[in-house]
This record gives sequence, C-alpha cells and structure tokens, in this order.
Amino acid sequence: MSIAAYKQTIRESESPRQIERRVLTRVTAALERHAEGFDTAVPGRRHFILAQGLREALTDNQALWRALRHDLADSGNRLPEGIRAALISISLWVDRQSTQVLGGKPGLDALIEVNRRIIAGLAGQAPRPGEV
Repeated sequence: MSIAAYKQTIRESESPRQIERRVLTRVTAALERHAEGFDTAVPGRRHFILAQGLREALTDNQALWRALRHDLADSGNRLPEGIRAALISISLWVDRQSTQVLGGKPGLDALIEVNRRIIAGLAGQAPRPGEV
C-alpha cells in the first residue's frame, strides 16, 4: 500500500478529534523525549538540549497549535464559542511559552502538561478534581 493510500485510509477511518489526538500525542512525545531535567538545568545545558532536537519538537508543537488556532477561528468550526475561545487562548499561551523555552528559559514541563490535558480531553477523559 502506498503512503498516499495509507494516509487516505486513515482520513476515512478516523474522526477529526481522533486525528487531532494522535498528532498531539506524537508532538507531545517528542517534547517528552527532551524534557528530563530541562527546566532545572543551567542555561548552557538548556541550550545544548535545544540543539539536540528539542528546538524542532518545540517548533512542531507551535505549528500544530497555530493550525488548531486557525481552525478554531474559522466560522465553520462547530465547537461551542466558549470552548473555541478558551482553546484559542491556550494556543496563544503555548506560542508565548514556546518562544520563552526556545530562548533557553524553563517552562517545558508546563507545555507538556497542557498538551497532556488536551489529549485527555480529546480522549473523553474528564479532569480530576483540582486539575481545572
């Protein structure tokens, strides 16, 4: 089966929500591969970790959230307005936070936690008490 046929099969068999969850899970896993010790590392070590692949993972995460923001802002998006507004706000925070981390500042763990919570929501899991 060609890659194009495989991608078409995925598009036909997964809902948009499942696709979003799968892509966000992949991007989050890439962030997690570089997370250990990043936020507590000295600045020079953080720059080294960024150069070892974290920079690419962060830009992929930003690109995903920008694409989500674009979709959320579209008038054809069927999510309730309040949820759309909240997710757009989160996407703007992700963009700012990612820029800080790309500059060598701590904050990677917070980005990963936000992604995990969105993944859980896309999977239909309700937040535990105290997580909201």
